Amino acid sequence: MTEMYPPIEPYDSGLLDVGDGNLVHWETCGNPAGKPALVVHGGPGSGCHRDAGRVFDPDRYRIVLFDQRGCGRSAPHASDPATDMRHNTTAHLIADMERLRQRLGIDRWLLYGGSWGSTLIMAYAEQHPERVTEIVINAVTTTRRSETDWLYRGVGRFFPQQWERFADRSGAGPDGDILAAYDRLLEHPEPAVRERAANDWCAWEDTVLSGETKGATNPYGDRPSAARLAFVRICAHYFSRGAFLDEGVLLREAERLAGIPGVLIHGRLDLGSPLDTAWQLSRAWPDAELVVVEDAGHLGNVTTRRHVVEALDRFAG
Repeated sequence: MTEMYPPIEPYDSGLLDVGDGNLVHWETCGNPAGKPALVVHGGPGSGCHRDAGRVFDPDRYRIVLFDQRGCGRSAPHASDPATDMRHNTTAHLIADMERLRQRLGIDRWLLYGGSWGSTLIMAYAEQHPERVTEIVINAVTTTRRSETDWLYRGVGRFFPQQWERFADRSGAGPDGDILAAYDRLLEHPEPAVRERAANDWCAWEDTVLSGETKGATNPYGDRPSAARLAFVRICAHYFSRGAFLDEGVLLREAERLAGIPGVLIHGRLDLGSPLDTAWQLSRAWPDAELVVVEDAGHLGNVTTRRHVVEALDRFAG
């Protein structure tokens, strides 16, 4: 099986009280007696879409999806300026994943995700390696400050006009701290200021992906207003603070994953998250296999999906 599996409806769902006034939405689908697997979405703040579970064989997997704090169907939503972001950090999300595992009565589970999801997967797995059976990641990132500096500054050499606008609209200018500036704008009391900042951020994200989408779609800018506001507010909150991680810690402590089989699938043409991070992780984690998709970028393609499905079919047992 190398195509995505047919859509299925969840057989159970709920809102998990994780403290600090936060309720995390979750749902399970597939085989209740199957191998447990958790889908960890990207962003941060993108929310989880049901199609993300279609890379799993529903006859063999118990598929768990959840919306991280502040986005998707979790509450309170980060699009609401009254939502307190102090309780939305990487450590909080790791704790939420553990609470969800315990709530569902799962001893160990496979972790699957990409982009920001790969950072959260690595952070969780290095803290709780005994709870992880395997890991499958596409579009590898560890959200080091050096990586976010590349995405929001370095890539500007390919799109100088668009990057200059992105920097200028932040108010920080080309030499300032652009991420911190957008973080402040997303906390502004005026709705119009927040909305404009979210639009400007998404315009830059879409620019970076424009070589993959050919302008046919705008994966970030086309989102509904509330989803777009939550996404940018959470991204700016995390990225302006180094994802609340010590720089490079996920690579330095990758030896904690020894004994956990992993497959890292990365597009050679990923402009926003260059291949070197995936390569470094594969060198630091001896049980990981790196698959480079020659003609894919950050969004992946049919070949990327085929490698994901093949890895998950293999780990299904």
